[in-house]
Order: sequence, then structure tokens, then C-alpha cells
Amino acid sequence: MSIDPDLTEMQKCRRIPRGEKRREEIAAVAERVFLELGYTETTMQIVASRAGASKETLYRHFGSKEGLFSEVVRARSARVYGGPEGVLQLSGEPRDVLRRLGFNLLRKLLNDDPICLFRIVVAEAPRTPELGRIFFEQGPAQILQQLTLYLESAARQRLLNCPDAALAAKLFLGSVVANRHIMLLVAPDWEPITEETIHLHVEEAVALFLARYAPAESA
Repeated sequence: MSIDPDLTEMQKCRRIPRGEKRREEIAAVAERVFLELGYTETTMQIVASRAGASKETLYRHFGSKEGLFSEVVRARSARVYGGPEGVLQLSGEPRDVLRRLGFNLLRKLLNDDPICLFRIVVAEAPRTPELGRIFFEQGPAQILQQLTLYLESAARQRLLNCPDAALAAKLFLGSVVANRHIMLLVAPDWEPITEETIHLHVEEAVALFLARYAPAESA
């Protein structure tokens, strides 16, 4: 009996969403295991057992532990940087864009989970440099690239005087994140961080940025 090709294609389409959903479920379990045990102590067998899957299933979806970790970082980056509430909604006037970006980025990065994930990467990167590359490419590099593109566009529209957009993006992100991030990593109880202190910090960073990169006044 011949197989209807249209029916076969419909069956494939039904299988794909289930496979993607299962992949997401396993990655969510893996994230919890990585945060609990760290990268070195996490094994594919532990993740498989907690996810109610086989190691073969994990290897089929992710290829290796490095691939699984990459997916965890990618998924977390999508939650931080993407979606309607993500930090990469870069459109509008520079002051408004930078305020929104700085506040959303700082508030999301100061959450416990990103800090824990960052600690894992820092601890493991000397032994497994690939993890550092994965983390940087999936997270910080994305926001740096998108902010650079926005600043280039704003400069073309004469909304900013920003000849080196890549450098300007690095300076802005550093002024927003660096000090607070270091404090949370090494001295989390040093100073309380509230919504008010976040807003004040970001307002000052934006003011400094615009003092340097505001467009020249028309003659």
C-alpha cells in the first residue's frame, strides 16, 4: 500500500513541536542542575534522570554537555534580552532608549540566577575556555552588537554625535553594569540595591553618556 506523501508531511509537522517542547523541558531541568551542582559535577546522566529521559535522548538533542550548557545559556539570554519585556527593545529617542535599556538590563542581571550562572562560567572558563566563549556569544556580545547598531543609526539621524559606536556602546554598558555586577559577585551584602538606587545609577550613566555624545548644536 502506498503512503500518502501529504499525510507523511503532516505527521512530521505534528512531531516537530513535541520534540521542541521536550528539548525545552530538558534544558529547563539542566539549568536547575547546573545552578545546583556547577558545571563540572553535572553529568548527562544526572540531567537525564531528573528530566525523566535517557542519555541517548540528551545526546540526540544537544550532542554533548557543552551543547547542553550552550542551550541553557541561549535560553536564559532569550529570556533576558528578548521578548516584549526584554532589554533589547531599542527604538526611540536616545535618552529614552538608554534609560530603558540600562534599567531593564541592570534589574534583570541583578537577579540571583544570572549571577549564579556567571559564577559557574568564571569558575570553569580556565579549564574549559569554550564555556566562556559560549556565554559571551549568547549574552553580552548580543547586547553589545544591538546597542552598537542602534547608536550607529542614531548618529546617522544626527540624534547623537557618536563616531565610534562600538566604543560608545562598551562605555555605556560598562558604566551601567560593571560596578554593581562586581559587588554582587564578591560582596553581595555590601550595599542594598533597590529600585530607587537602580534608577539613580542608570540616570547618572545616561547623563554621562549624553554629555559626551550629544549632537553638536546647529550653528
